[in-house]
Amino acid sequence: MRRRSGSATHLLFLLFLVSFAAFAAVRAAAFSRHGLTDAEAGLIRRRQLLYYLDEYGDRGERVTVDPSFHFANPGLRAAYVALQAWKQAILSDPHNFTGNWVGPDVCHYYGVYCASLPCNGSLTVVAGIDLNHGDIAGYLPEELGLLTDLALFHINSNRFCGTVPHKFRQLTRLFEIDISNNRFAGKFPGVLLELPSLKFLDIRFNEFEGGVPRELFDKPLDAIFINHNRFAFDIPDNFGNSPVSVIVLANNRFRGCFPASIGNMSNTLNEIILMNNGLRSCLPPEIGLLKKLTVFDVSFNELLGPLPEEIGGMVSLEQLDVAHNLLSGCIPESICELPHLQNFTFSYNFFTGEPPSCLKVQSFDDRRNCLPERPLQRSGKQCGSFLSHPVHCSSFRCKPFVRSLPPPPSPPPPVYSPRRRHLPRLRRLPRRRFTLPHRASSIAATTTSTSLSPSATTAISTPASTMYRTTGDLTTSANTLLRSSIATRRRSHIRLASSPSFLLIHSLIASLLLLLLHYQAAILTVIILRQLAFPTTTAQRIGGHCARRRGRAGTSPQ
Repeated sequence: MRRRSGSATHLLFLLFLVSFAAFAAVRAAAFSRHGLTDAEAGLIRRRQLLYYLDEYGDRGERVTVDPSFHFANPGLRAAYVALQAWKQAILSDPHNFTGNWVGPDVCHYYGVYCASLPCNGSLTVVAGIDLNHGDIAGYLPEELGLLTDLALFHINSNRFCGTVPHKFRQLTRLFEIDISNNRFAGKFPGVLLELPSLKFLDIRFNEFEGGVPRELFDKPLDAIFINHNRFAFDIPDNFGNSPVSVIVLANNRFRGCFPASIGNMSNTLNEIILMNNGLRSCLPPEIGLLKKLTVFDVSFNELLGPLPEEIGGMVSLEQLDVAHNLLSGCIPESICELPHLQNFTFSYNFFTGEPPSCLKVQSFDDRRNCLPERPLQRSGKQCGSFLSHPVHCSSFRCKPFVRSLPPPPSPPPPVYSPRRRHLPRLRRLPRRRFTLPHRASSIAATTTSTSLSPSATTAISTPASTMYRTTGDLTTSANTLLRSSIATRRRSHIRLASSPSFLLIHSLIASLLLLLLHYQAAILTVIILRQLAFPTTTAQRIGGHCARRRGRAGTSPQ
């Protein structure tokens, strides 16, 4: 009996294995028709791992260019290498989008668009790629970084996986990137924040996870779509720095306060969707500053407190959805009287008051609240239990609103002065040129630009051998120089009364030069006087001095 039961058990186990194998084969065949098989997905993972082990290499692609191919410019040749490497990285192309990616004429490839370079109209480059809704499976090779003139990159609704290549930072002209509805994973693709021309960012419906860099909200983008990923972080306080017109952060795992800095987005923001993010705080009154906002959706969060009265100032609002939160209090009548409001959804909250004007809104939903005499409301027990705990918005300790300062004025353009500085025209003193002997050359450099009387000119230009013959001649010359200097200074004072400050400086220089002349004259006077008082020659004085030294040496004690 035991042998029969054991054989029956083995038979049942074998039948189970066969049936499971058949079921797995059927599922694999079905998946191969509609998606990647496990083998294909494993191949992609292995090639990506090899790529990262290769220090951001080429991910295994080997592209050779036929020598017979002719390209109009080097940019088209680089585009050929990039697109052929991408074709090798594609594992499934059910619609055969890349079937004609053959040959050097890349501008005729399906989904590839060429245009003239803005800075050089004669140069044709690959300017755009659009493979939307192709159901293509594969990954993005690093060679796509060779498309340096690319402006548009759209590959939404495919099955691309892996990460965004690091060499995307070379796409300095990229204006729009749409990789939504794919299977990309990993951290936020920070390489996209390095693109200087990027204005449109769409990475929604992927598997990105982790935090979102705060630099995203400082980048001058026009549209941000990062919804339906696995991002988990607190919205940073620089959220209001973003100049976007549309921002969608829905269906992630955000935490913390609703950012009050949103008030700084009043000049640009048209639509904001923050639904299903786990935000827990009160709505800040600064949202009333968003005069251009048309869509405001914060549904499926944990927002508490009342609706701010300031929402009544959002005069462009068309869609307002605050459903599935923990809001309470009375709905301000000014909200329901907004001129363009078409849809007001505030169901699944704990509102206790509703003005009659709200019933006149084109489309509204007030179910599951605590509104008396309205159908489909919460029970009295639910309302009583919740409303018995009042909400204090200050308890969340959210950062207060700080109005952004206007940008500083741009500095004036630099003014380059010419090489020769143009000074104002001034009346100059008369200029005379003097001829001096070689002995007075040291004085010539300082007196050529000085205006002196004729007597002073004669005194300076006379040779010293004839000028200082006697003491009387020296005194007469000194008096002449003194009188000429006094006369010169008098004339300078007369000119200063009717001349600018430049003449004052000029006269001071002249006075200094005259003082130098007086000093030179005094030195010459001393030399002449000594010559007159001691007519002995220098050789005689030296000989007498040596004789006296010999006499003292001879009489010195033994």
